[in-house]
Amino acid sequence: MDLQEAKIPTMYFIGVTTGESSSMRVFPRWAELLGLGQCRLVGLDFPLHDDPQRYRKAVEFIKSDPLSLGALVTSHKMDLFAACADFLDEIDPLAAEMAEVSSIYKRDGKLCGRATDPACGGMALENFLPHRHFRDSGSDVLILGAGGSALALVWYLLKGGREDELPATIHVVNRSRPRLDHLLDLAGKWGGRQRVVAHLSPEPELADTVINQLPEGSLVVNATGLGKDGPGSPVTDAVSFPERGIVWDFNYRGQLKFLQQAKAQEEEKSMRIEDGWDYFVIGWSQVIADVFALDIPTSGDLYASLSEQALALR
Repeated sequence: MDLQEAKIPTMYFIGVTTGESSSMRVFPRWAELLGLGQCRLVGLDFPLHDDPQRYRKAVEFIKSDPLSLGALVTSHKMDLFAACADFLDEIDPLAAEMAEVSSIYKRDGKLCGRATDPACGGMALENFLPHRHFRDSGSDVLILGAGGSALALVWYLLKGGREDELPATIHVVNRSRPRLDHLLDLAGKWGGRQRVVAHLSPEPELADTVINQLPEGSLVVNATGLGKDGPGSPVTDAVSFPERGIVWDFNYRGQLKFLQQAKAQEEEKSMRIEDGWDYFVIGWSQVIADVFALDIPTSGDLYASLSEQALALR
């Protein structure tokens, strides 16, 4: 990290391979459209599950530097929160409950943290999920990974206004036990513990087994970051996706092996496949709104213009 005093209003992007993200090319266009004036976006790359002191150094710098206005956090939402929660003067209730933060911004001299993924992921899901899909199909959801974006999707399915249209079962597959336990604890607080089944799966062959048993029409989600932040896929090439299923990869760039595995079965299984592009646009627009104290709608002419500009540079 090369943290230097900001000379103009600056937003940070805390990720793994930020230089490869479309956001670095799109941000200047968005800044012009939103009338932000002279400003910049700076990427800060951290290895996954990095030393907590490095997270603390970055957040402490943002807090103390006058023209450093905030940050969007990807891939490190839970680790950064665990390391830096004491630096945040205000934490929104959902971020505190989920123990993760995706938006860091300043208000009235205070450093604030917010979890934007529950709402943004829900909006992205509604863009492609057919109306009454789970009610009509009786299908399940399977989420690969148990990090911040997985927690956000579970929250949305249980608490995001879909009470009359829930999947029969929400399967969560993860390589380590602590995050599964955290997710199950939260599902209990959200009143949906009976719907959530956790699968400890240190090897991708075990994830295959769970997917192979899903009912027709099920939604399979890659929330691991594999294919973007790291090579490979959380499943093997031998996986069998559900007939007439929906496959959603939160990634939109990188190796995207999981998407390739799904596309190899798309026609045979009559599946629908989605990447993380809409999630990216919605999520970024809402954090920019936090950092620069704006109101950016998630539909309408302004949002359409933001989306079109981003798509042109994808």
